[in-house]
Amino acid sequence: MAGTQIIRCEWPGMAGNDLYEAYHDTEWGVPEYDSRALWEKLVLDGFQAGLAWITILRKRDAFRAAFDGFDPEKVARYGEADRARLMADAGIVRSNAKIDAAISGAQVFLDMRERGEDFSAFCWSFVDGKPVQNSWTAKAEVPAQTPLAVEVSKALKAKGFKFVGPVIVYAWMQAVGLVNDHVTGCFRHEHVKTLVR
Repeated sequence: MAGTQIIRCEWPGMAGNDLYEAYHDTEWGVPEYDSRALWEKLVLDGFQAGLAWITILRKRDAFRAAFDGFDPEKVARYGEADRARLMADAGIVRSNAKIDAAISGAQVFLDMRERGEDFSAFCWSFVDGKPVQNSWTAKAEVPAQTPLAVEVSKALKAKGFKFVGPVIVYAWMQAVGLVNDHVTGCFRHEHVKTLVR
């Protein structure tokens, strides 16, 4: 419809950026229940530490290629040659600590699975299987972390995951729909509310 203005969350640098707008409009805040996808997003949020999310979004395809589609079985077996390959890959964020965290995270993921603990069930247990529905009216109201994010962060650290501080974890919780943090005026807020299992 001509003249119809789409109201979105006001993220810095998103307006007019097709990649960023598409991510906001189709993916961010949508409840994710697939264990592998939840882990991939957690790894990417770890790589984001200290950077803007758009940086990671632009590199996401390169990350997927570099990390074998974030197949935990493959990533868990990475050795020194893989570490060297990743550190030489200009398409991704090159950080020894973050690369090591991704590899050890894959090992933790598989260890949980071997012990009968589903990663998705673990993640969703913190919200009793239902997304937290927030009703912020402006971006300034949206917190960088919450007491729940602190709790989830501690639980992830206890499992052995790294780069899972409360701020990183809250960004991930927002992205994978554990919380609905689209502001109430955003066209996605009400729609995302309906995407509950």
